[in-house]
Amino acid sequence: MRSILIEKPYKFVPPIRARWPQYWLLKLGAFKSYLRNECGVVAHECRNVDLLRQSLRAGHAILLAANHCRTGDAVAIGHLANEAPCPMYAMASWHLFNMGWWRTLSLRVMGAFSVYREGLDRQAVDEAVNILHKAERPLLIFPEGISTRTNDHLMGFMDGPAFIARTAARRRAKDNLGQVVIHPVAIRYLFEGDLDKACDPVLTTIEKRLTWRPRQDLPLVERIIQVGNAILSLKELEYGLRAMDGGSLRQRQTNLVNHLLGPLEKEWLGGPQEGQGTTNRIKNLRMRIFPDMSRNELDEAERARRWRQLEDTYLAQQIDCYPGDYITAYPSVDRMLETVEKFEEDLTEVARAHGPMRVVVDVDEAIEVTPERDRRATEDPLMAQVKSRLETKLATLRGESRMYQPR
Repeated sequence: MRSILIEKPYKFVPPIRARWPQYWLLKLGAFKSYLRNECGVVAHECRNVDLLRQSLRAGHAILLAANHCRTGDAVAIGHLANEAPCPMYAMASWHLFNMGWWRTLSLRVMGAFSVYREGLDRQAVDEAVNILHKAERPLLIFPEGISTRTNDHLMGFMDGPAFIARTAARRRAKDNLGQVVIHPVAIRYLFEGDLDKACDPVLTTIEKRLTWRPRQDLPLVERIIQVGNAILSLKELEYGLRAMDGGSLRQRQTNLVNHLLGPLEKEWLGGPQEGQGTTNRIKNLRMRIFPDMSRNELDEAERARRWRQLEDTYLAQQIDCYPGDYITAYPSVDRMLETVEKFEEDLTEVARAHGPMRVVVDVDEAIEVTPERDRRATEDPLMAQVKSRLETKLATLRGESRMYQPR
């Protein structure tokens, strides 16, 4: 968790605006080695690229709104940029720019600029609005705000992308510059290897950490479920919630999330915020808890207390990213692998790459952005439309995933 929260004053990192470095890096395929070595992705397919080309030819300002199921998603979009072809800009979490000078340079060359998720980052918002106002290049944003590792399930969407798109639409309308459009982009990974061979070492490691004997004798689905229940039960015990063991999995997750976030919301936000969705609840808490820490304004005891609170928000985020019936309702190879990878990532903050993997990048039709929002709707209508389009795309792509066949 501490690797994504950088305890120093935030400084906006702009993109490198020259088009030719990104153009040549895309043509040379430099991003493909990262996908292969770090993500196990060895093949790709881009679909409906002509929809993006039509918007480019029309001179529209383009926002690409993609699902965010794996950390390599932004790199996978490089295939789309290559085939369109068009350089892109991308909004990326600030912690990625604090992982060494080479990583920072690479991100900036590929059009990425920083956004501070633990505060109101007006510079990042202004940068995004200006990019769309000028229609310099398509702008890539992940509305979920986090990498979920659930390819068939979308988390709640942030309202930020809609605010950015509408602000740019107002400015372009005022200057008679044409439309702002959003293209939903579905990213789907398909594992093409041996699932049992991929999952067994990870599950064996976790079972040993639980002081269990490795359970290779169990059917894989049952083995995954047992490990998941054990991890959740340990957290329930840690926070004194053992009495809730009899509830459904989703109920247990919700109870634990509320138990973690409720006291923090009472302290920092004046009361529970259960109706806002876990992602927004966590963002609102971190915006209150973290800024003083990054400015080094706290004594050691208070700093340690706040780190414990931030760790609770991170645990709530991890719990919320497990859909309740993800592998029992649809035991596909990809869902099972994602679940096992998420176990490993949540326990160790690192997940090994499993290949061979194929990625599909599927562009949806443009959604025209109107300058004003219908304030009568409780949910932002624009983001609701984007989410609905992505859910439809992902539901179709799900059918290409292999169903698990036990040995």
